[in-house]
Amino acid sequence: MEDIIPVNINNDMERRVADAFLIFDIHANKTIDVREVGTVLRFLGCVPTEQEINEVIEATEMEGDNSGSVHLNKFLPHVCQLLAERKMEPSAPEKLFEAFKVLDPERKGVISKDYMVKMMTEEGEPFTEEELEEMMTVAVDPQTGMIPYEYYLNQLLIYL
Repeated sequence: MEDIIPVNINNDMERRVADAFLIFDIHANKTIDVREVGTVLRFLGCVPTEQEINEVIEATEMEGDNSGSVHLNKFLPHVCQLLAERKMEPSAPEKLFEAFKVLDPERKGVISKDYMVKMMTEEGEPFTEEELEEMMTVAVDPQTGMIPYEYYLNQLLIYL
């Protein structure tokens, strides 16, 4: 039975990954639903694409019973390796600032909320409604309805 397999924790990184995983282990059997994989990765500070999440699921999903579960024994070494290789890390603030400047060719220092929503839903990997709502709550100046992106990026740095 999967839940009696011991999980060996050998270092701080493994402890951090295991602790994050176990927060989402609602049955206390060292498994999580595959739908929680992205949440665990984000909790660890990763910024995975949907493709990267699917790759982690494919590499770690329990075999045989099609349960849609991931066991900590498979998740732990795989994710620790990704973290050690510095995969799925957030972009540097300077890179984000340059990206915002591309969206602001007139260099006004602000981007309209509507334009940003359009970019975040139609270009690249689209944001979900929940992700957009979270971003806009912090990014949009309530008085102007615009996104002063340098201020927004500074707010993000506070949370890092």
